[in-house]
Amino acid sequence: MNICPLCNGLRTLHFFCLHCQTELEDQGKVSDYFDDYSPYMEIDMMKKVDGYETTWRNHECVHLFYCPHCQKEEVRFIKE
Repeated sequence: MNICPLCNGLRTLHFFCLHCQTELEDQGKVSDYFDDYSPYMEIDMMKKVDGYETTWRNHECVHLFYCPHCQKEEVRFIKE
């Protein structure tokens, strides 16, 4: 069983904005923003419809990161 270290609080990762080098804030899984019930759906099922072909096969969790300085968003693939 693979689990995301960020979703489960096992590790803290630090990413920096490509534009201004400010530390990005983790906003959670991209799939949680699909609709009101997405955060409660089975994770592997959501990976099959998240729009990223490799997430299920490569055991990746797609997270949205936000820059509080320049207000840009970035998607990062977190290895489970």
